[in-house]
Amino acid sequence: MPNVTRLGEPQGEPMTEDLKGWVKLEGNPGMRTWVQHTAADGTVISGTWESTVGTWHTTYAAYEFVHLLEGRIVITEDGGEPVTLTPGDAFVVEAGFKGTWRVEEPVRKHFAIRLK
Repeated sequence: MPNVTRLGEPQGEPMTEDLKGWVKLEGNPGMRTWVQHTAADGTVISGTWESTVGTWHTTYAAYEFVHLLEGRIVITEDGGEPVTLTPGDAFVVEAGFKGTWRVEEPVRKHFAIRLK
């Protein structure tokens, strides 16, 4: 297995079901997820995720690093202040996060999620 993997454009059919812990609140947003790489030890996955406009409430079971490529998201932790994210922003969502993802413009992001 190579030690450097370029993600590039996603290939194949994406997963289109809503992620576990994501509940639609507003609109009818849809998501597409491509897992493009899994670490050799199975502890991290990375890939590309896209979403249409709408709002979800979500509970994170795992740590996620994100680099936003396109779109606009307002993330608000329950009881917290909104955080607006736009193309070029990189951010982390810690395991245990509970709050809303309001997708204001269609989103495309790269992600890395620590599973274990």
